[in-house]
Amino acid sequence: MRKILITGAGSFIGTSFENYIKSHEKHAEYEISVMDTLTGKIVSNKTNDTWNFDGYDTVFHVAGIAHADVGKVSEEGKELYRKVNTELAIETAKKARAAGVKQFIFMSSAIVYGASSPIGKEKIITKDTKPEPENFYGESKLNAEIGLLKLMENDSESVKKTDFPDTTDESKTFKVVILRPPMIYGPGCKGNYNSLRKFALKLPIFPKVKNERSMLYIDNLCEFVRLMIDNGESGIFHPANAENSNTSEMVKMIAEANGKKKALMGGLTWLLKLLSHFTGLVNKAFGNLTYAEELTDYKENYRICSLAESIITTERQ
Repeated sequence: MRKILITGAGSFIGTSFENYIKSHEKHAEYEISVMDTLTGKIVSNKTNDTWNFDGYDTVFHVAGIAHADVGKVSEEGKELYRKVNTELAIETAKKARAAGVKQFIFMSSAIVYGASSPIGKEKIITKDTKPEPENFYGESKLNAEIGLLKLMENDSESVKKTDFPDTTDESKTFKVVILRPPMIYGPGCKGNYNSLRKFALKLPIFPKVKNERSMLYIDNLCEFVRLMIDNGESGIFHPANAENSNTSEMVKMIAEANGKKKALMGGLTWLLKLLSHFTGLVNKAFGNLTYAEELTDYKENYRICSLAESIITTERQ
């Protein structure tokens, strides 16, 4: 029995993972609990204990503030991002490690590599690409990663310096998994996918633009997290769908999944490039950002749903 604690009650990713595990064919092998990080109480536990990590094998930390419009955030708002996305993650990991939790999984983001490239310019993240956040949201995620990896490194050093140098018991080490997914979507999601959905359902014509973006369907993410737990992994990972997405084709797929026809009009790239000088939303939608295949591959298959299947499933639920 693997005992898993999700820290971040009510989140899209946390709720989806809980439901995924409960519906998994091997669900009896897992016991899922959820903690509200505002109160420190475990939602499924009626006791008054707070921040109690005793007995858990893995903590899956999904609590955080997502980026909306990073151009309209006050200094106080930026400070909140730092406290929640950075400090809360590190403090939660410290408490988990002190309680004997073996593995801590942190939801970071591809945003640590900066924003999408402008229209027409390629941006491929490889194993040699260094994180270079362009805003405070990306910095809050990257700083959390740095702090978490230091916890793992310090714990590994303490095991090496034990009074029993011949021991090879790695169970005493604190393992940290950093996930840097691209845009996540699925039934009930918010954010960029919903913006594309509005265009797909309301506009009869949509610009035809050649671009590529890595994306990650929620069930593919959930299966990846399950494998991280089962295999006792640690390190930095970049899960993504097997296929890259094209914004125009994806809007067309969403429309078709809802029984609507969508005409794609070419020859508008010049206009979008012009508009990109006045708003960042253009590059956010039509820019390029992909992961190299070498980063997204894993020793076991976690891509249980194709891009086409995932759009249909998302739109029909």
